[in-house]
Order: sequence, then C-alpha cells, then structure tokens
Amino acid sequence: MSNYKFKTTNIRGKQYVEVNERIKFFRQEDRYKNWTIMSEFTLIDSEQCVCKTTIADDTGRVISTGHAHEMQGASNINKTSYVENCETSAIGRALAMLGIGIDTSIASANEVEDAIAKQESKKEEKPDSNAKKIKKVQEKFDTDPPVNIMDKAVAYIKSQTDKKKAFDNIMSKYESSLTEKQVQGLKKFVR
Repeated sequence: MSNYKFKTTNIRGKQYVEVNERIKFFRQEDRYKNWTIMSEFTLIDSEQCVCKTTIADDTGRVISTGHAHEMQGASNINKTSYVENCETSAIGRALAMLGIGIDTSIASANEVEDAIAKQESKKEEKPDSNAKKIKKVQEKFDTDPPVNIMDKAVAYIKSQTDKKKAFDNIMSKYESSLTEKQVQGLKKFVR
C-alpha cells in the first residue's frame, strides 16, 4: 500500500481530494501501470452532457466506472466549459470507485465546489420568478380537492426552498384533516 499523501481542499470544514490529485496518484502507482482511463459522452448537445468514464486494467477488464451530468450555464464554469467539467467529474468518480482519494468522501473537491456554486446561483434567481412559481404551486394545492392531501403535501414541501415554511402552511390549513402519523410523515421532509 502506498504512503501517498493526497492534497485536500477544505470546503465548509470538510476535506476533499481534487480530481487532479486522484489522477496523479493513479498514474504514478505501479499497480496501475498500463491501466487506462477512457471517457465517452453518452449524451452531448448544446444544453447538457453526460459522460461515462471507464477504468480498465492492463488486460482490458473494466475495474470501475463513473458518470457525470452537467448543464450548460448551470454555473460560471459551465457557461464555457460544461463538457470539460463533466469529463473531469466522471474521471474523478471512476477513480473514487476504484478507491482512490475517498477517505472522507467519494465526491471530489471539484464536484463539491460546483454543487455549492449551483446552489448559490439558484439563490440569486430573481425573487419575482421564484415567487410566481411558489404562488402557482400554492394555488394548485389550494384549489384541488383534498382527496390526496398527503401526496399533494409531500409534493408541495419538496417543491419549496423553505421546507419549514411549507410545512407550516400545510399545518395551518390541513392539520385537522391529518392524522398524527401523517403529520410525523410530513415532518420527515422538513429537515
């Protein structure tokens, strides 16, 4: 077993290994000599792509795979490089499935940073646009007959950013129609 010390990146208090560190380790280890990293795009168009990366040993036997999906424009980097970003993520995941750089997480620092950037860009959406979506969901929830209250309540909570507020809205309108077990079930979606 190698004593390789992976460089990590601290993201919100947790250490993550970057994809380039996983690749360097893979390429320098004798046990992976003559192994291959192969990427293929199973979907690619002007809006999105899906990449599959396969790692095969020196006999051609597939040892691990990793997949990634990226949307063009989903983050700043994806505005110009969603294909490259997708391939990097797929490679990182395939190497993680091989067991490289996963002491704390399968996700690489690159993936975590992308996920955070996507979350932050969603927060920056225009409030009017978001408010209209929320109002539309609330109107639908309020006007449909309460035959499937649980299904609608779950869908409503899942569709909202503020799960607690969504739960409180449901309780204020339908608490008397719900059993204690149903209320407890809905609370599980509020975390």
